[in-house]
Amino acid sequence: MKSEDDFQYAVENTRVLVAPDRRIETFGSTQFRFHLVTELLDRVNVIRVRDGRIEAEQPRIVSPAQYSKLLLEGFGDQARRYADWLEKRPEKLAFLKYGFQFRKMDMVEEIVHGSVEEVVTRIRGGMKQADEPLTAIIEGVDDAWEVCLLKFTVDLVQQSAGGNMRDFRRKGLL
Repeated sequence: MKSEDDFQYAVENTRVLVAPDRRIETFGSTQFRFHLVTELLDRVNVIRVRDGRIEAEQPRIVSPAQYSKLLLEGFGDQARRYADWLEKRPEKLAFLKYGFQFRKMDMVEEIVHGSVEEVVTRIRGGMKQADEPLTAIIEGVDDAWEVCLLKFTVDLVQQSAGGNMRDFRRKGLL
């Protein structure tokens, strides 16, 4: 079982070397391809490349009315009055909920030889030929690679949220 230090180490050592060209779509699902490159710690110039897909479901608006119903279980009257106040001012508070599906069946692993830089250069070359704008190359930690992938998805949500909120506002949904 991984410790909190292991998680923190993985998060701190996750680097997006090539980011997708676009953000998460506001009004539909978005599939991203990833190449997660990790160096095996027990062997020199031996790299594991995980190639797979992540699907980001369409963001959903969580309104103050929905949020307050979830939030207020076990709270008192003052909290209820505040939630009522928020419900009457939807422009003050709205959240987007993102859902992700990581499908391991879409993922393949390959062990390759060379430095991380050489492997990344080869992957970049393949990306240019394939013309895949929704592809990322991520460098991470081998034994905590799933943490690295989740870190990437959290960052992707943070980068997309502002544009998604603007899109919802333009359509009058917020």
